[in-house]
Amino acid sequence: MKPNTIKIDEIEYVRKDSISEPAEKLDGMDYVIVRSYDAGCFAGYLKKKDGREVTLLSARRLWYWSGAASLSQLAMDGVSDAGNCKFPCEVDSIIIDNVCEVINTTEKSRISISEVKIWGK
Repeated sequence: MKPNTIKIDEIEYVRKDSISEPAEKLDGMDYVIVRSYDAGCFAGYLKKKDGREVTLLSARRLWYWSGAASLSQLAMDGVSDAGNCKFPCEVDSIIIDNVCEVINTTEKSRISISEVKIWGK
């Protein structure tokens, strides 16, 4: 039997809170984390991907995060130390060149990223 499951009458049940829900979509667009070679990391709604160029809507730069070991964990679990994250304000739209990674996020992650206080100087 797998973790977070229980078997009753030969039927295996999975705990609801152990299932990662996909992030809420905006007009059918997935909420993703994007990493580029030149511009860093961003989170936002994926409007378009054309080769290594990505267009995001409602995007935030992920300048520094705390409480996640990697972008993969950030995409699945969000941040657990929001007070130490440095995410500047959201922009309406951004085109990012030289993208090397696009990761779909969970709803938990999307909410977590959106709740990080705007960082600025």
